[in-house]
Amino acid sequence: MGELTEVYEQYAEQVFKYLMVLCRNVDIAEELTQETFYQAVRSIDSYNGECKMSVWLCQIAKHTYYKYVDKQVKQPQSEYLMNHLPSVETNLIENENKIALYRMIHLLEEPYKEILLLRILGGLTFKEIGEIHLKNENWARVTFYRAKLKLRERGNMNEE
Repeated sequence: MGELTEVYEQYAEQVFKYLMVLCRNVDIAEELTQETFYQAVRSIDSYNGECKMSVWLCQIAKHTYYKYVDKQVKQPQSEYLMNHLPSVETNLIENENKIALYRMIHLLEEPYKEILLLRILGGLTFKEIGEIHLKNENWARVTFYRAKLKLRERGNMNEE
């Protein structure tokens, strides 16, 4: 039993650091370090000395981590899904809001309308939008900002 304690004291920190690289969570890395040494004790007969003890332990740690990840993926997450999936009502409200937003954008004059669509739907950068309009990036930023102000004004008018 003394040898096992020495092995643990000698390699636990190295195994822990290796697991931290894999999972980036202190609590999980500590738990998996313990599990790694448990598995090492169970399979010590299979260690033949062909590689360093640290390498063998890190291999066990890697497999322990993979088992942990598989277990997390396979666990039923119905409660999580129930709490985080949008309801039918939420989807309807979001879709109505999208339609209202695109309707307001459609009613904007050019170039505001096009710049909003290029930025929001097209995902273009301000530099790319400026190039399309043969202007600079700053012009695209300012025009986008002004378009958002116009949308805000129209949204406030609709609420009144």
